[in-house]
Amino acid sequence: MTIFGASRCAAFFGPCSPPRSPSSRLLLPGCSSTGPRRLRISTDDAAVLGRGAALFAEHGAVRQGRDLEGEPDWRRRRACGTLPAPPHDATGHTRHHADADRIAMTRHGIEPFAPPGYRSNMPAVAGILAEAEIRAVIACIESRWPEEIRRRRERLTD
Repeated sequence: MTIFGASRCAAFFGPCSPPRSPSSRLLLPGCSSTGPRRLRISTDDAAVLGRGAALFAEHGAVRQGRDLEGEPDWRRRRACGTLPAPPHDATGHTRHHADADRIAMTRHGIEPFAPPGYRSNMPAVAGILAEAEIRAVIACIESRWPEEIRRRRERLTD
């Protein structure tokens, strides 16, 4: 299902370019024909990871948990219709999203990328965190995944 078209994709990511192969990475819905530009989050810079940890503690740990465990019963909708925050540790689904998608979802929240009517308590951080800060938080989260998961993710983004 296309949630938004290529022009909106370009507004989020800049010019789109085709992926190497249809199965080489997950594409943001609406960008399937031309794909967003490839982005890769690096977990190699200790200063970036430290900044990401501080930002996560300030902006994300309340909902996601200090150990990235998410909120209890995260797959069951609340009475208000929203889902609790999922885990971002190795047990969660975050690792299945491409880096560009994770950046966009962090920047804009989940709702622009979800089916119509989907409701989320995940706040958008556009205007709160700069692009480099968003990448630092994501790098910090990813750095805590087991090495095997990080290697698989690298293959997805090659």
